[in-house]
Amino acid sequence: MPQPGSATVRSRVRIPLTFPDGYRTEAEVFTFHGLADGAEHLALALGTVPDGGTPLVRLHSECLTGDVFGSDRCDCGPQLRESVERISEAGGYLLYLRQEGRGIGLYNKLDAYALQDSGMDTYDANTALGLPEDGRDYTAAAQMLNTLGAPGIDLLSNNPDKAAQLADLGITVRRRVPTGVHLSASNVRYLTAKVERTGHSIELSRLVG
Repeated sequence: MPQPGSATVRSRVRIPLTFPDGYRTEAEVFTFHGLADGAEHLALALGTVPDGGTPLVRLHSECLTGDVFGSDRCDCGPQLRESVERISEAGGYLLYLRQEGRGIGLYNKLDAYALQDSGMDTYDANTALGLPEDGRDYTAAAQMLNTLGAPGIDLLSNNPDKAAQLADLGITVRRRVPTGVHLSASNVRYLTAKVERTGHSIELSRLVG
């Protein structure tokens, strides 16, 4: 895969964060010029990386329904909350990527939900709409990491495709660190499909046991 071109920091600003459960931290938020897809992705620097350490990084795709409204149909909101705390403790970056619905957009994601209600899994619903199962490209994420001086990372993710794409783009993924299992009655089929269809590192026994 061709290596991504360079990006530059457009702005940086400190923002205090408070989550609904009361957890508080502070992030330095970076915006960028020159990202490959032209989208308004953000990097949140959290905590302090120890001298000689490797930053812990989460590539978190935007999910309005889960991140903002607390939808139980996915695990995105709990993963975001967990990631912010773990990265704050270890030191690193949360890249908040504007890739709603694994890259298909908000309206298409809601259309896919309607198909899931008729029995399809999350991937078959996308393809039934003529859309990719997962349309995300992480070129901009690799650009952001290089710009931030983080060409080698520990990746906080259950998704092997994120690690594979970053490696192809020249980012050294020292290890992949799984997130917790955020199970609800409404997302068990969704999480099971992620394990069975795309090899996510989630313990199925905790989903169906």
